[in-house]
Amino acid sequence: MAEQLTISTLTLQHRIPNDWAEGPWAEVRPLVDGVDVLKEVHPEGVAHGCRDWTGPAESWPLAVTEEPRRIMITEPVCTAGCCGALYVTIRREGDRVIWDAWENTSDLTAVPADLHFDTAQYETELARAATDRTWEEPVDTIARLLEQALAHSGWFERWGCVLTSVSPRREQPGLPATLARPEGVDVQFHQVRGPGEHTDTYEFDLLTVLDQPVEEQVQRFTDLILAADPRKTADRER
Repeated sequence: MAEQLTISTLTLQHRIPNDWAEGPWAEVRPLVDGVDVLKEVHPEGVAHGCRDWTGPAESWPLAVTEEPRRIMITEPVCTAGCCGALYVTIRREGDRVIWDAWENTSDLTAVPADLHFDTAQYETELARAATDRTWEEPVDTIARLLEQALAHSGWFERWGCVLTSVSPRREQPGLPATLARPEGVDVQFHQVRGPGEHTDTYEFDLLTVLDQPVEEQVQRFTDLILAADPRKTADRER
């Protein structure tokens, strides 16, 4: 009798980083049948961040197509070239999604077994995770909504600048006093220069508060930034 194929269930879980070096946004951690199988074979690995899930469905990190895709599914906080990463090939075969051809370039050579998922369940879970906001803390929501407001305003382009990033900044217990910063949102932008010219980079350091609704804080920060030439009102130039 042929061995019955095991069909696993994929769950994508947002995890807010514990270490400031991992980045400001949550990673989207894949669980297989409720188990973090990637953690078992690549314990230092970090999954793709939630910012990688904001584009069209075909651009999502775990998107599946008829043609096999080899992806880096977890990487270290440093770089893959430094401490190695975990790779997998993802493809669709009929009503199944298959993860196989694993490669672990870290010091550990262990890899998960080949995994099979039901295509409908798999794609439904990807779509759910891409729009999931339940994990957000207030600082995450403020950063996300502020980025939308600034990006749609066209304000930075008026001054010959480009909005580089808007990201949450969390309090980090245990950091040296020289590195510790209160919770808030960092807005970074740079001025567009000609080829070969020095690029000026600016930043707004915005402090969030606990006793004011998220929407009001977003509006307050938006009004602050759009009130004048941002190059003159930014907190610091780097």
